Amino acid sequence: MRNIDAMGYSARTTDPLYKHIPFVITRNPEADLSYGLFYDTLSDCVFDLGRELDNYHGAYRGFSARHGDLDYYFIAGPRVDQVTRRFTWLTGRPAFLPRWGLGYSGSTMSYTDAPDAQARMAEFLERCAEHDICCDSFHLSSGYTSIGAKRYVFHWNRDKFPDPTAFAQSYADQGVRLCANIKPCLLRDHPLFEDARSRGLLIMDPQGEPAWVQFWDEVGAYLDFTNPAALAWWRDQVTTALLDHGIVSTWNDNNEFEIWTDRAMAHGFGAPFEAWRAKPLQTLLMIQASRAAQVAHAPTQRPFLVSRSGGVGMHRYAQTWSGDNYTSWETLKYNIKMGLGLALSGVSNIGHDIGGFSGPAPDAELLVRWVQFGVFMPRFSIHSWNDDGGVNEPWMHPQATPFVRDLIKLRLKLIPYLYSLLRAYHRDYEPVVRPTFCDFPDDPLCARENDEMMLGADLLVAPVVEAGALARSVYLPAGAGWFDVWSGVLHEGGRAVSLDAPWDRPPLLAREGCAIPVNLAEQHFGRPADQRGFWVFAHRCDGAFTAESYEDDGETADGPDGAWRLVVASDAEQVRIAVERRGVVASTLLILILPAGEARAIVVSGGGGAEERLSDGRRQVRVAVAAG
Repeated sequence: MRNIDAMGYSARTTDPLYKHIPFVITRNPEADLSYGLFYDTLSDCVFDLGRELDNYHGAYRGFSARHGDLDYYFIAGPRVDQVTRRFTWLTGRPAFLPRWGLGYSGSTMSYTDAPDAQARMAEFLERCAEHDICCDSFHLSSGYTSIGAKRYVFHWNRDKFPDPTAFAQSYADQGVRLCANIKPCLLRDHPLFEDARSRGLLIMDPQGEPAWVQFWDEVGAYLDFTNPAALAWWRDQVTTALLDHGIVSTWNDNNEFEIWTDRAMAHGFGAPFEAWRAKPLQTLLMIQASRAAQVAHAPTQRPFLVSRSGGVGMHRYAQTWSGDNYTSWETLKYNIKMGLGLALSGVSNIGHDIGGFSGPAPDAELLVRWVQFGVFMPRFSIHSWNDDGGVNEPWMHPQATPFVRDLIKLRLKLIPYLYSLLRAYHRDYEPVVRPTFCDFPDDPLCARENDEMMLGADLLVAPVVEAGALARSVYLPAGAGWFDVWSGVLHEGGRAVSLDAPWDRPPLLAREGCAIPVNLAEQHFGRPADQRGFWVFAHRCDGAFTAESYEDDGETADGPDGAWRLVVASDAEQVRIAVERRGVVASTLLILILPAGEARAIVVSGGGGAEERLSDGRRQVRVAVAAG
């Protein structure tokens, strides 16, 4: 466990990476027991999971930390998901970020590195309109801060961006929010370096010199966020350099605080200590300061921010991703597992750089398959710094563009479900994505190596991770029936099935006895629309369940909220659906759709007090709408 900038890492083998979360879950299926061990340390530490053998003690695993006391928590299960929920509760309530953070976020280093960066950024909006690519935000890479070939946080290059405020407004006019890259290290020739140095805002050595580190383009020094003056300075810079220009959120990047010397000293809020002892603390304090600036600037809005690095508790403030991944099929396969590991560690608002950040540009097939997986993760961003100077864009391969466009629209259709899952994560500490063995601990086959994941309790996502495949085998957990979302065919659990996997849709299954809230309005770039619906997957015989869609305005802090709620009961002859509308809901129209090939749409007005009857071709369907 050591925060490190590992650009181009191998998703299968590279260790360490960007995060510091010293938490491990042990699962013993034979004993029906799972438990967690959380080592409460900010020090670099090591887990040895090789199951070493000692004649006196048998097989063992080990933990060691470079500094500090041996403080740890034992977290009982017996289920893995219970361990994760309790660990998440222990380490803090997850942030409930605004709904627009679930939309597609554009990003690339190439645009802001270009000499005509503002024009290139304008072209992105033009291409979104041309190809009807729906986009809610854009991650503004650090090229906007350049002086020559180097980058200087909080500096605007006015040759590239002559009018930052007008630039931000041009994006806001299209409904696209800007999330600006910021870094916690000042290069030694930064225009603000001497001022920060004279005020003691930097991590220093015992002689009062900056603790020099190698950073992106030059030697520099990290800001010391254990100094209250540095925290205040950072909040002021975020406000004046970004928020006052109309930038609404921050992208906290390159914040691993790679400090390798014992001579670097942190202020320690008046009790100095060797900085290497608590590097993740610096990262968390940086995120807190960025968030505080955003809250102060827009107190009625829920803040959105992203952080690459972090430690235990980072989920209280920010969304994150798996860092600067490498473009390959292997990365796609193992990013799935990395995301599940983060979610089991309490950090569920996560994603990956779609298409791969470094290395070669993805070909059309790999791009489409990565998008097919990415649309189901809480963070969905296509980002790149390709070796050939090319850009990962939705329209980079003309033959793939229609598929990418429609997959992004599928993502928008699923936003109500994803948003409800993030609300449950915030309220109940429920992981958004998880391995199938979390929901099906009694099925030993779910514990085998696989590439599937559960999205919430009701959707089974099966990404394609092999080149040339047009079908894939999916193991369906025992104890439930599984509807193919696209065909409506019901499969029994406890066996593997082969599912078609064309470019236009990924294999996706819904648990029998669920309803998935969706947005059924037609979507186009710059013209968002909302029409609530549910995909209803009723039991084929006797069964009952409830389903909810959490509803609010998507961004106001402590604003009014409500829910659509379905109560569904079925037997061999009929399906009975009671519809309730509670509190304030954004949509006034509800559409219920039973599995494809079996039913037609049922339209229910929002006023309530009505009942409709029709047939799904096999059974009678009765829909009762409660008044109010």
